[in-house]
Amino acid sequence: MLEKLEVFEKKYEEISQRICDPAVAASAEKYTAAMKELRQIEPVALKYREYKDCITQLGDAKTMLGEESDQELKTLVENEIRELEEKERILAEELKVLLLPKDPNDERNVIVEIRGGAGGEEAALFAGVLYRMYSMYASKKGWSCETVGANETELGGFKEVSFMLNGDGAYSRLKFESGVHRVQRVPDTETQGRIHTSTVTVAVLPEAEDVEVSIDPSELRIDTFRSSGAGGQHINKTESAIRITHIPTGLVVECQDERSQYKNKDKAMKVLRSRLLEAERESQRGKLAEERRLQVGTGDRSERIRTYNYPQGRVTDHRIGLTLYKLEDILNGNIDEIIDALIAADRAEKLKSGEE
Repeated sequence: MLEKLEVFEKKYEEISQRICDPAVAASAEKYTAAMKELRQIEPVALKYREYKDCITQLGDAKTMLGEESDQELKTLVENEIRELEEKERILAEELKVLLLPKDPNDERNVIVEIRGGAGGEEAALFAGVLYRMYSMYASKKGWSCETVGANETELGGFKEVSFMLNGDGAYSRLKFESGVHRVQRVPDTETQGRIHTSTVTVAVLPEAEDVEVSIDPSELRIDTFRSSGAGGQHINKTESAIRITHIPTGLVVECQDERSQYKNKDKAMKVLRSRLLEAERESQRGKLAEERRLQVGTGDRSERIRTYNYPQGRVTDHRIGLTLYKLEDILNGNIDEIIDALIAADRAEKLKSGEE
């Protein structure tokens, strides 16, 4: 581990010097690339420097302890040694986490697809609640949110809604949101006050780069149609909505959020690329069906990664056994506590696997 850390620190120093080079500073492209590389390795390099400083202090304290004869001072030094040893242990653990292999998709933008599962209109209404939750979370993070397509219901829910979130580390924060989300509440239409259970599926896909997925235009069928839903008179006059069918796979993507046919086509192509890339990765891993099942399941009530219980004001993530009694706060987009816990559990599992 120490050899890896030395390499990180050396590289950090090299890039820091490169950024100060007038030739690099004068080139926006070179400067941006250097800064991006610096940000990636800076946490490791700075933490390693802190660790080395702690080791030096610990060595000095132990030397002092061996030379000190005054008992009162020896007690003070012994206390300092214990504190430094604990600090060393914590820093070593933090460095192990920082050295874990990075998910190459972590810094990408994401495409989120939410669909109502079991529960009919109540599931569609909760799909709208989750859409609002992720939109508010994106706003708090300073990310942009662009709707790709939506199939609204008469009561204001969504049979399905897809949207893009653009921002630093979007995939790293939201990748564990994929799966079946279960809601338990009393619907407004329920006269007997009975609690209903419904489900919504969420799929989070990293946005694909153009160069990663080669799409033959001859394998696409592109249809235009008039947008439906809210939007004023404009939607009835122009066929700006786009439906793209990828003939070899049968994948269909629709986008009708923009007034411009070109913009709708551009968004639809981004979604198609991301879906094709995800399918390719699943195929390469040799377990396409299993991955899709883990991603969204069937939408059955018994399959769930998280439960939102309205009567108890409770949210439970079943994968890590985390329960929080702050439902309203979470549905208002304050989901960092859940996300941080999921990331911590994932890191702990990776560390455990690395030790075995």
